[in-house]
This record gives sequence, structure tokens and C-alpha cells, in this order.
Amino acid sequence: MALEIKSIKGTADVLPSESYKWQFVERLFIDTAKLYGFGEIRIPTFEDKRLFIRSVGDTTDVVQKEMYTFTDQGGRDLALRPEGTAGVNRAVIESGLINGALPVKLSYALSCFRAEKPQAGRMREFHQLGMELFGSASPSADAEVISFVNDFFGILGIQNISLEINSIGCPTCRKEYHAALRSYFEGKKACLCETCLGRLEKNPLRILDCKNPECHEIAKDAPVVLDYLCDDCRAHFEGLKKRLDAMNIAYTVNPRIVRGLDYYVRTVFEFVSGDLGAQSTVCGGGRYDGLIKSLGGADQPGIGYAMGVERLLMVMKAQGIEIPAPASCDLYIGSIGEEASIKALQLVGSLREEGFTAECDIVGRSVKAQMKYADKIGARYSMILGDNELAENKANIKNMESGETREIALDDETLAQFFYDEEIESLSAAFGADLDIPEMNK
Repeated sequence: MALEIKSIKGTADVLPSESYKWQFVERLFIDTAKLYGFGEIRIPTFEDKRLFIRSVGDTTDVVQKEMYTFTDQGGRDLALRPEGTAGVNRAVIESGLINGALPVKLSYALSCFRAEKPQAGRMREFHQLGMELFGSASPSADAEVISFVNDFFGILGIQNISLEINSIGCPTCRKEYHAALRSYFEGKKACLCETCLGRLEKNPLRILDCKNPECHEIAKDAPVVLDYLCDDCRAHFEGLKKRLDAMNIAYTVNPRIVRGLDYYVRTVFEFVSGDLGAQSTVCGGGRYDGLIKSLGGADQPGIGYAMGVERLLMVMKAQGIEIPAPASCDLYIGSIGEEASIKALQLVGSLREEGFTAECDIVGRSVKAQMKYADKIGARYSMILGDNELAENKANIKNMESGETREIALDDETLAQFFYDEEIESLSAAFGADLDIPEMNK
């Protein structure tokens, strides 16, 4: 009988054969962020829809075309989060963090939702790792978050990835730039899509981010924002470049980067991979100095970014970067009869308390079927318990690879010591020397 209910298009199940890779990257990100002073924050999956309209922008593709919105039983208009920055900004205002010691430095790993056309590395439910830093208007803050991303890619061993930076100015200098964009696009109105015609008066900057091929082609010859920066924005951008140079972080100035969200000001940046084809941006972010104030908080500057976990894993796979696989089962204990089954449960429990992976039969299989299962799960060692083993309090432990067996006492400490000794032998073989490691405390 065929399955009637299947996963929704644009979503994906992450099975155990892959989930350990996600766990590795996410844990490494959060743990490394702590070294930079970024504490982890967790925010709700859905928010008041107005949060995203006011922050992300009502002229963006995200709000106009891609948000998943719904009305709940209380008549509230809600939305699944399309990105993390808006929710984190709301959280720091509501919690009062923004009124405490500055800067506030936060990191997160979360899922987001956008009704986009599913493509490689771009799903309707996707996952992001991100950082937000509040309370510093200095280009040093920009350099700090950019340097973390650069360092994180280095820790993962990722190569062939480049940093592109730009400045899109502040509200003051952007007025003149918007006027120049309107003048340019007015002469191209006949070729603009319907959405961009609406943006022409309200926010012509968004036309530069349109995914329509015709609009994208027209935008290539549009005025460049760097030509319209005010003195303060120009000084900030030069300050960022000086800091990146001092930190030996290579970059390219790309005046076409505007990012797809309205809250950005001044610095915007992207890390681009040469291994992803069209969907080449692995990480993107920028400064959003007016966002906190626009949401009702103190007038504090902010900067942040997010990187897609799916794209990150795609890059690592393309470059042959292996993520450590989880430990296989150290010991599988098969059993014959009720008493042996109970003893097996007791022994695997004691091994797990010592940090070893252990399993036993909980299905009621035959001995032959139990050994087949042990082989399938990659058990390093196996053991069979029956009446004789229980009576003598001894059993043979078998190396599943070599077939060698060894008699061992059926008590918790002896069994645990066996696997501690195995670990020491493995380390000694790996380092080519005898290691002076004391026995476990008994």
C-alpha cells in the first residue's frame, strides 16, 4: 500500500546517516562562537507578522512573495520566521538585553521558512547559523563578525571561498542614490516586471535584488551606490577595509551587493563559494543600525549575518571534507532466555554510564538473527549470554572484525576496563608510542 501522506515540497528529512553532520557543524559553530563572547539565543519559530513587515521591509521579495503567514484561533496575524535577525532584535528589546552591558553578542542555529522555488541548497524550510552584535557603530564590530566567519570556514577546512563587501550607505546619502536609481529605471519601465514597477517609487534599491532575469540584466548598468556615499559612510567603509587588511582577510569590493532585506545600512557582505554553481552565496549579512529603534527599542546600532547549513554541507561535500562519523556500537550483547536478557540490559546500562555505546536484544530474535543485527549496526565486539555464562559469570567477547575471542568476567568494572584498555591501545597505535595512562578508578 502506497504512502498517502508525504513530506511537503521544499522540505526534507534529515536521517541518522546525515544528521550527525548537521550536529557536528552546529555544535562547532555555537562552541566556537563562545570563544568570541557570543552566547546562544533561541527564538520562537513564528512571530507577529508585523515584525517582518517593519524590519525586513514590505517591498522585499521575502514579505511580498515568500512569507508563510496564517491567522491563529485568536485572530492574530502570524508568520513563520523567514530569517533570524528580526526575531533576535525583538528578543533583545523585549528582554531588556539592549539596556544592559554593551555590546550584546548573540549566536544561533535555527530553521527558517520561505515559499521559494526549491533548488539545490535552497529549500522552503532551511537552516541557518548566525550572529548578531548590538551596541557598536565602529567598523571594528563589522571586522569582528566577518573575521569569525572567515575563521570558522578555516576551522572546517573550507577553501575556494571568497569575501565580497560593499557599503549601501545610510538614509542620508541614500536619498541621492535613490533619486539616481529612479532616474535610471524610469527610462526602462517598459522592461521592468510588475513587482519592480511598484518598487520604483517606494524603494528602487530593491530592483537591484530582483530575481527576474530581465530586471537583473537592466540593473547591471544602474548607478553604483559607492559613488553616492556621504563622508561618514565612506569613512566607515574605509575603516572596515583597513581592519580587514590588518587581519590579513582577503576581500573584493562588489558594488552590486545590496542584500535582499530593507534593514541593511552601510556594510553588507557575502562569502561566496566556487563550488555551488548559481547558488554560490554561503553566508551573507551586514549592518542594520536603525532596526532596534524602528522596533521600539533604544537607538543602538547592530550588525549580523547568517549562513545556510544546507549550502555549507554542500560545499564541504564538494571539497571532500569528511565530518567525523559517530562512534559505532562498542558491544552488542545477545541473549538466550529471560535471565540472560535481564543481565544483558544491566551490562549495557553500566557500559553506557562509562561513556561506551552498547546494545542488546530487545526484540526477541534468535541468536543467529541477533548476530546478523550486530554486524549490520557495525558492532566492534559481540557477546552471547545464556544459562552457562550466567552460572559461571563469564562469557566470550568476540572481535567482530578479526573473529578473535577472549573470556571475560561478567561484572560491570571488568567489562568497562576492557574497553578502556581498547581505547588506550588504539591511541598508542595512532601515535606510534606507548602512552602512560593510568587505569580507570575502580
